[in-house]
Amino acid sequence: MAAPVPLRSDFDAEALRGLAKSSRDPAQTRRLLALSVIAAGGLRSEAAEIGGVGLQTVRDWVVAFNADGPDGLIDGKAPGARPRLNADQRDVLKALVDHGPTPAAHGVVRWRLCDLAQILSEDHGVSVSEQTLSRVLRAMGYRKLSARPRHHAQDPDATAVFKKTSPTVWRTSRRLSAASR
Repeated sequence: MAAPVPLRSDFDAEALRGLAKSSRDPAQTRRLLALSVIAAGGLRSEAAEIGGVGLQTVRDWVVAFNADGPDGLIDGKAPGARPRLNADQRDVLKALVDHGPTPAAHGVVRWRLCDLAQILSEDHGVSVSEQTLSRVLRAMGYRKLSARPRHHAQDPDATAVFKKTSPTVWRTSRRLSAASR
């Protein structure tokens, strides 16, 4: 059986308990209390029982504590998956969206997500779903805006005449002014 990983010696059991008392993170507190048992000369199985975990987890805590001190016992945010588009590909996407499509070259008059995904796939070899592309574009500050549809035979002068306009100065109605007399 291999020898247990030794706990770093710059923290004694009392210091670990003091850190656990001042910690605001409950998981870190539990881990520090378990490690204080080891620092006091207790068994790793006792530390595992106090921490509510197995021996392998206690070993992982010791390794993390030895590497980073008390901060190594705080749960960090997972790094997540690598982005599908690198910075250069995002710059190309931004230029495509900013300049808009050329109908003769691209065959469309406005960009759709499927068109942008196809261009990225053909020109840069990156397969991106429409949902991911939408998320990337939103993160870059773009929003899907559509112009109000207008009939091709609509007369702009006729619509201006048809619109209801408010008087420039608000007046009280005759009925209200007569009732107040």
